Amino acid sequence: MESSKGRPVWRGEVKQVGTITVTDDTTGKTVKLPLLEGETGPRAIDVRKLYAETGYFTFDPGFTSTASCESAITYIDGDEGILLHRGYAIQDLAENCDYLEVCHLLLRGELPNPQQKEDFERTITYHTMVHEQLSRFYSGFRRDAHPMAVMCGVTGALSAFYHDSTDILDPRQRMIAAHRLIAKMPTMAAMAYKYSVGQPFMYPRNDLSYAENFLYMTFGTPCETWKVDPVLARAMDKIFILHADHEQNASTSTVRLAGSSHANPFACIASGIAALWGPAHGGANEAVLLMLEEIGSVERIPEFIKRAKDKNDPFRLMGFGHRVYKNYDPRAKIMRQTCYEVLDVLGIKDEPHLAIAMELEKIALEDPYFVEKKLYPNVDFYSGIILKAMGFPTSMFTVLFALARTVGWISQWQEMIEDPQQKIGRPRQLYTGNPGRPFVPLNKRG
Repeated sequence: MESSKGRPVWRGEVKQVGTITVTDDTTGKTVKLPLLEGETGPRAIDVRKLYAETGYFTFDPGFTSTASCESAITYIDGDEGILLHRGYAIQDLAENCDYLEVCHLLLRGELPNPQQKEDFERTITYHTMVHEQLSRFYSGFRRDAHPMAVMCGVTGALSAFYHDSTDILDPRQRMIAAHRLIAKMPTMAAMAYKYSVGQPFMYPRNDLSYAENFLYMTFGTPCETWKVDPVLARAMDKIFILHADHEQNASTSTVRLAGSSHANPFACIASGIAALWGPAHGGANEAVLLMLEEIGSVERIPEFIKRAKDKNDPFRLMGFGHRVYKNYDPRAKIMRQTCYEVLDVLGIKDEPHLAIAMELEKIALEDPYFVEKKLYPNVDFYSGIILKAMGFPTSMFTVLFALARTVGWISQWQEMIEDPQQKIGRPRQLYTGNPGRPFVPLNKRG
């Protein structure tokens, strides 16, 4: 694999380090399957020839024990609380880079040098405007439409406007499509918000940074000069960095699966947005705010803590613990600091929901029950608080997630297209329907 500049992107090799012998106890037949090892992480059993050798499939609902691809982009060790992008720790990237540097890293394999950074920023900046006819799409939606419904529609519609970047076999067109998606997503997201509140669309400004531009297009109006607070812009930038990619999750796998059929990149990213929309995936920070509303006041926290500890009570504390990270979410510490910086610059001290959140955080970090079970506040807990404090409605939370994740999706899509081992996705199944029955004509059915 090569970057757009023709230089190789570092990628280790998958090595066979042995075999695993599988014995069919019903026949006594044994099969040796290759045991594979990547650069780090668990080894994998290569089952590609299992069906040909045995006539059996593997059964793995949710693909929780199945590697669907090789990837050199993101690595997660949930037990140790590690998240790496192209080998760099997320903590180092969040503290020392801006979002577009991370985009360059994910997309092209390396952090940019000063000239590359300048060139990349210019490219993205000059792609931020959307076709004027695309803005008319928004008027076809109801004002109360969920912003994610709008984003699914307008992102997929990009393929109707940019025919010069839909040939997935052309590396140059793939890169142009990637640049367009990264650049235009903030514009389209801000337009979705503006349409929902009945305000005029704000055109992007080339003198602003990526995060500043998004905040300007979202909250600025033509009536007056709107200045972006640098603390809020940096907080927005960090939120984007911390959500840029997260390995083979549901939405990323959806993008890869759609892309395996050679669908155009705009359609693939629209499919990722649709998958992210699900509350089990992208709605976690929105769920945090809904939980805070349900608790209602600091005085009621002990009641809900008691319920959270009761296995028979359906109530769960949202934003605590993580399906992947069995230790501390490495992104949470960064987001916690950013959260306090935002609350401080906005002078927010007495907001009821935020008071509840801060008390919950204190309890979770000190209560033996939560400490022993490693139910620490995660990135969604803090990002939900930050976004609410900045003035975003909860319906926009998942849109911001999609905006940030676009670079991860398009990087994963591009890697898949360039991988000669990839085939069209076609999972198998265990059929549990009727094995076959005779057809009965309509006039003889009782």
